[in-house]
Amino acid sequence: MKRILLFLIALLPFAVQAQTTDDEQPQATTDNTSVVRFGYLSYDSAMTAMPEYAIAQKKLDVQRAAFEKEVQRVEEEFNQKYELFLDGQKEFPRTILLKRHNELQDMMQRNIEFKAQARQELQKAETEAINALKVKLNNVVATIAKKKGLAVVFNTDANACPFIDPDLGVDLQEEVRLLLAK
Repeated sequence: MKRILLFLIALLPFAVQAQTTDDEQPQATTDNTSVVRFGYLSYDSAMTAMPEYAIAQKKLDVQRAAFEKEVQRVEEEFNQKYELFLDGQKEFPRTILLKRHNELQDMMQRNIEFKAQARQELQKAETEAINALKVKLNNVVATIAKKKGLAVVFNTDANACPFIDPDLGVDLQEEVRLLLAK
């Protein structure tokens, strides 16, 4: 974050207060300095507006629901066996008691491992889906930035840029949204 701000501060002395439209390329001035323009957008807003984002979220929701259903099923199975163990605990011979106790411990350990594995698989699926969306979004942002002759594009999420001079910065939010919707 500091590097971006330092870069922007370093570019400011070269900026000229001339106003240009979004489609104009930077113009050289008589003192051999040029207008340094930059773009900005909310990356999160752009990503959540992508049609593919909704599709990816639905797929993740289906996968999450399947894991939750299976977790609930194994928990119920464990609880039933545990209740049977408690009910027969006083009547079982010592060897049967130990065998069933070990079975319950083994079942509980497998359930814990399954939950951890399910979380890892969900996290991996989410990361893969988001990374694919980021690649597409980065390509769209780069295309627009090159077309407009922008030196850099800033992500305004998390209040990273509390002030952007509208004479120097170009809001790319709507154009990115429109291009992603195609």
